[in-house]
Amino acid sequence: MRLIVRAVIALALLLSCGSGAMAQQKTPAPAQPSLPVTLEKALYLIRSTLLTLNDANRTGNYTVLRDLAAPDFQARNTAADLGLNFLDLRRRNFDLYAAALLAPQFSEAPALDQRGMLRLAGYIPTRPQQIQFDLTFQIVAGQWRLFAIAIATPEAASAQPQAQVTPVRPATPAQKKTP
Repeated sequence: MRLIVRAVIALALLLSCGSGAMAQQKTPAPAQPSLPVTLEKALYLIRSTLLTLNDANRTGNYTVLRDLAAPDFQARNTAADLGLNFLDLRRRNFDLYAAALLAPQFSEAPALDQRGMLRLAGYIPTRPQQIQFDLTFQIVAGQWRLFAIAIATPEAASAQPQAQVTPVRPATPAQKKTP
């Protein structure tokens, strides 16, 4: 209740000061770098891509993953090519379902490259193995569509506290990046 009373008093004081005093107190807000997409959109792109890949691995049918991708991705990859690229994940029955449940951690802020492509890189903090992702999206007819994908599943870091945590960079993915 006191907080509301204080807020009302502060508002009354501001209104009684006049516009001249208010204009002098205004300072421009520091410019913050804006993300190329909202955080919600980035999370959607990561989750939908990983879950579509998970369905493709479970069924052995990569046509939907390919058909939802950008035209350049489709031209470079047949469904059979994608099946070969993700054969290791499929053989190990590695489940990417955790992408729907756990929040992805970015190793780099979402950014546009020099070609205007959106890059989302990071990991899903699963155990005993993490799901590392490096995804690139191209805008096609007003929608972000998959342009390149790399997935790796390294052992998760130990649960013991560390003095400094270094972000994971997908330098050498277990699966080759498919442009």
